[in-house]
Amino acid sequence: MIKHRGFPSRMPGTDYQFTIRRDNKNGPTPLVARERFADRRPADRRADAAFVEALWLFFGEDPFARGNLDAGRLSWLFGREVIAVDDPFDPSDYEALLRLDVPRARASFPEAFDGSGIWEEGSA
Repeated sequence: MIKHRGFPSRMPGTDYQFTIRRDNKNGPTPLVARERFADRRPADRRADAAFVEALWLFFGEDPFARGNLDAGRLSWLFGREVIAVDDPFDPSDYEALLRLDVPRARASFPEAFDGSGIWEEGSA
């Protein structure tokens, strides 16, 4: 499993996890596109925005391996703001390549791109 050194492990001041420490002994948790409903808690929406901002600051528009990024957090964005690069895509592979769909992410989470997010001085 690729470890993205320097990527934030969680949203500051919360228990919203962004990375995992070690491989899952039962194999990688599959990525699934989770439905985001309008009545989600504001804290959950802030965590999604912080994660998108971290992805943008760390990877930009470049493809990245899933690696140690948290499957649960990725699943809230998968199929919309985070899309698969590989064809065919294996949702249960730590080496699977993903990419931030920047136009869609900007529309969904403008605060992640306009400098009003949570990461100080543009570094996640």
